[in-house]
Amino acid sequence: MAKYLGPRGKIVRRLDYPVFESTKFSSMKKNYPPGQHGNMRRRKVSTYGLQLREKQRIKQLYGVLERQFSNYFKKAANQEGPTGQNLLTMLEMRLDNTVYRIGFAPTRRAARQMVNHKHLMVNDRVVNIPSYHLKPGDVIKVREKSRKSEIIHDAMRRIMDDNQMPWLDLDKAQMTGVLLATPQRDEIPEQVNEQLVVELYSK
Repeated sequence: MAKYLGPRGKIVRRLDYPVFESTKFSSMKKNYPPGQHGNMRRRKVSTYGLQLREKQRIKQLYGVLERQFSNYFKKAANQEGPTGQNLLTMLEMRLDNTVYRIGFAPTRRAARQMVNHKHLMVNDRVVNIPSYHLKPGDVIKVREKSRKSEIIHDAMRRIMDDNQMPWLDLDKAQMTGVLLATPQRDEIPEQVNEQLVVELYSK
């Protein structure tokens, strides 16, 4: 699968949003956008520009490509309930995002790599597909041979019990997590306006 390998700092500045979990990139702030024309006067962003930027923010945040994102939106639109909320819920229930939320990985990128390298099991089966869609009741655990990984232990040490997502349960001793329920919009901490994406696709 294709992935972006360019400078992430430019993406953070262009989108004006901390789309990467690393503090190195989340705090990058300059008075002008990236690129050779960055020091020119900023023009007012159009409505379309705001909608497009919000879509790019969500794509970068969850690490999905254009075609994937479009497919997620189509599925969200065919479900009952608000399309924008359905979209965010599906992205949250991806395996790589859940591994990050539970605390087995310090970032979503690291979580994706862990899944690709078969360090994790879902319901006692090895799953190496980052986009794997989880369901309430699914059990995610670290494989026996991967339980000494320093990256995993470091990530779990950073997780405070009061920071745990309400739809997830983590057993640090057993290195096991459970998806308790489908996350609700008010439980998802990402400060994005998914309604702008709905408006963009509705044109």
